[in-house]
Amino acid sequence: MTTTSHRLVRGQVLHFLADPGPADDPAAWAFFDDGGLWIADGHIRACGPWASLSAALPPGVREAATLHDYRGHLVLPGLIDCHLHYPQAGVIASYGRQLLDWLNDYVFPAEARFADASEAERTAAFVVRRLLAHGTTTASVFATVHPHSVDAFFAAAEARGLRMLCGKVLMDRNCPPELRDTAAGGVKDSLRLIERWHGRGRLRYSLTPRFAPTSSPEQLRLTGELLASRPGLHLQTHLAENPCELDWVKQLFPERSSYLDVYQHYGLAGPRTLHAHCIHLSAAERRSMADSGAAAAFCPGSNLFLGSGFFDLAASREAGLRVGLATDIGAGTGFGLLRTLAQAYEVSQACRAPLPALRGFYLATLGGAQALYLDDCIGSFQPGREADFIALDWAATPELAWRMERCQGLAERLFALMMLGDERCVVATHVMGEAAFVR
Repeated sequence: MTTTSHRLVRGQVLHFLADPGPADDPAAWAFFDDGGLWIADGHIRACGPWASLSAALPPGVREAATLHDYRGHLVLPGLIDCHLHYPQAGVIASYGRQLLDWLNDYVFPAEARFADASEAERTAAFVVRRLLAHGTTTASVFATVHPHSVDAFFAAAEARGLRMLCGKVLMDRNCPPELRDTAAGGVKDSLRLIERWHGRGRLRYSLTPRFAPTSSPEQLRLTGELLASRPGLHLQTHLAENPCELDWVKQLFPERSSYLDVYQHYGLAGPRTLHAHCIHLSAAERRSMADSGAAAAFCPGSNLFLGSGFFDLAASREAGLRVGLATDIGAGTGFGLLRTLAQAYEVSQACRAPLPALRGFYLATLGGAQALYLDDCIGSFQPGREADFIALDWAATPELAWRMERCQGLAERLFALMMLGDERCVVATHVMGEAAFVR
């Protein structure tokens, strides 16, 4: 007979039930100033006010449970990073210029070094540690063209019990020879990795064509067929990041009406497909993506760094498009989604639709889970969800402490945290209830 493991968490608990929108819809979120979580065997059993939650516990549970006392700290679901390149951790803060220069000057040389399996293993371990230190418990991750780069990342994630998505880059043209696979070979490699990792523990596999210019029509066709043949698979790629990129796609696929149409034609835009950037899209394209079930990863930091443009979050959500937040390491210059939220606000200001804090934290939690089609597992404290959560210090820096003394109400405090916060705010990161990082 197995014994259930119980944990109790006490703190200022916030989670989301839906998108609060631009007007902070009160039905979309729940906040308990003295709140609690009851976790049983790594899953949420209950969430609510501490007094009522603790009073309703079955006899013996409170005495047997491990208590995590985070009173005075904000307790949120674990943060979700919808797009990053773990092999690019070593080229963060390299002089950027524009997207295509960035790829040729920094990204491709960095990824070529992953021919050495030890480089992949060292980097994967580093990236997983840094994600946890920043409060990120789930991410959608690009590896390299080398199959062992996927093995390295999944092994590092599995050792920590993390829910992660990752995939081998598919790239059979317009790239250095040492990073080039073939249409058939890429599918064979992906199939072997899928059999090894997809559905193992909390891991899921994402088919990963880098972007349309580096995949031949044959590779895109075979990838779409593989995606259709395995209903539980995910797919991640890039879309409409840079004007020069769009022009290149037109040259390579003159028969298609748009960049998005390339992916739609090959069956690469639908449920469980995630498209990073999505900056230069028309209103009709946003609606078409939304209707198909595809999702966008909002990468404000990298878009600012490379001068790619401004993602229109308000227009995307109004179109019904699923949107999650992303650091896009390594054009993004940090692992922290708190800092990325501040950049998202700045981008939304440029689009004349400022991002409220409640909507921002929704994007970093439940919104990301919905974009990844994982909201039945993570992203909130609804009963049955996996108990990934973080505790944040409202006053981790002198600037935050000074500002918090003058804040009135939850929304104002969250906005100050969003704009001034960073990894120093992360007191602890828990994975399936257990502490995976403690400052």
